[in-house]
Amino acid sequence: MTEQPNDPKLQRPPAERRYADELAKLAADDTAPRPPGWALSLQAARTFIVGDAKLGIARKFVGDPSLIDRALVTLATNRGLMLVGEPGTAKSLLSELIAAAVSGDSTLTIQGGASTTEDQIAYSWNYSLLVSEGPTERALVPAPLLRGMAEGRVVRFEEITRCPLEVQDALLSPLSDRVLAVPELEGGDNMVFAIDGFNIIATANTRDRGVNEMSAALKRRFNFETVFPIADFKTELDLVETESAAALERSGVPVPPARDVLEVLVRVFRDLRSAEGADGKMQSVMSTAEAVSVAHAVGIKGWYLRGGEAAAGDIVDSLAGAAAKDSAEDLARLRRYLEQKAAKRSGPHWKDLYEARHLLPG
Repeated sequence: MTEQPNDPKLQRPPAERRYADELAKLAADDTAPRPPGWALSLQAARTFIVGDAKLGIARKFVGDPSLIDRALVTLATNRGLMLVGEPGTAKSLLSELIAAAVSGDSTLTIQGGASTTEDQIAYSWNYSLLVSEGPTERALVPAPLLRGMAEGRVVRFEEITRCPLEVQDALLSPLSDRVLAVPELEGGDNMVFAIDGFNIIATANTRDRGVNEMSAALKRRFNFETVFPIADFKTELDLVETESAAALERSGVPVPPARDVLEVLVRVFRDLRSAEGADGKMQSVMSTAEAVSVAHAVGIKGWYLRGGEAAAGDIVDSLAGAAAKDSAEDLARLRRYLEQKAAKRSGPHWKDLYEARHLLPG
């Protein structure tokens, strides 16, 4: 398949393609020492993620810059990086940005799940060649872990705690000894040794903790960093505005939601994720990422169904699916919030939101 880095049909190109110009600029001007195997120095990688207006580098992650510093330092050592936090706190985005900055490639990714197998992590076989030739290098099909070790690149392991323990522990030898055994091969080919630049970034959300708790041996091979929700209202609002506008542009919508409509949306999410907006916190994830999704849906409804701008009342339609989902308890909390809290807020958009409460199902 022909690679087309700037193909507008791609819904979401990887970070190294979306920000190719910035990465090239940083690499060209990068005079600081680089860890072995890295595409950029720690300073340039940090700038790529947190941004620098003077250099024309956009901020891509909203969070504590010291977290970025610690993450990059960890990857320059022989320990893996574990990013933990609530769902929707941009752990996956951060791992993608770091991999793009360090390796120039964020696509060596393992998606954790109950059905993830060691074949999907390390390697598998081309069975037609395996039958005709036996276990040979030609029959070997490398998975992200083997490729990352052999090519000296960062491997991303998303939602590691959703995998069974025995699958997680496939990382023990690559993280501790920097070696992966391929016992089916003979001679010197049966061991793959990691080269400079290899490391692992794993993510796990705190709501899944305990689903498949990591072994103590594997935990010792990671440095843990917690990614927290955005604390500041204006910062979260700016991010929702930027991300939803970009998503709507990709969906063919030239008119993003008005900022005052987004203010209502972000305030609702912040209220519902705390104890301030309802009788107890919502069980559903009320993350910034979910707020962006709702803003995206609201903009699409306004443009494609009415041919105009989004309205605050449109938020109610999407909240039931994005926030309450299939939880009757959360749906009741959302209804009480609209009837008791939203009704007391001043402004025309809050009035629109309150008057659209009948759109909630049930």
